[in-house]
Amino acid sequence: MIVGLIGKIVKKEPTHLNINVNGVIYEVFVSLNCSSKIVSDEVQLEITHIIREDAQNLYGFLDINEKKLFDTVIKINGVGPKVALAICSTFTPNSFAQIVSNNDVNMLKRVPGIGPKGASRILVELSGFIVENNLDDEFSNTNLEAALALESLGFKKDLVANVLKTCSSTTTSELVREALKKLQK
Repeated sequence: MIVGLIGKIVKKEPTHLNINVNGVIYEVFVSLNCSSKIVSDEVQLEITHIIREDAQNLYGFLDINEKKLFDTVIKINGVGPKVALAICSTFTPNSFAQIVSNNDVNMLKRVPGIGPKGASRILVELSGFIVENNLDDEFSNTNLEAALALESLGFKKDLVANVLKTCSSTTTSELVREALKKLQK
């Protein structure tokens, strides 16, 4: 699994890059936000490597929060990599968190490839995971990481969201431990 690349950009398009890493050239799909932030030929990207029956695709991110947004959204039924990348191109992670916390279907419908039903489904799926913006970004990321960890252990999203609201820990590992204790009762 490829999780990161450091190399020289050989070709740059708005939605993908060709990166030379020690003589091997990789095609990496990027969001418009990521592409606009790249100013030099040398680049270091966080990678999400998606392996399908007919293709292996690399999706690159300069910002770890954008990668987390992509990885979270892609797990939603009906949202593929193209739509997830379109979300990352349209919104920053913070503005997307605001949209989810405000349950703003109309803003989400602005993303190419997302209609009213898709927007509603995304907001319902993510409703418990992104905390209010009055909390700092680090806490939001901690809750999101803990929620994803608990979900990967087989707990239901709505149950995880409710339990995490009652937890007071500040680091991801402490939050997961506290939530597991509450979930086992």
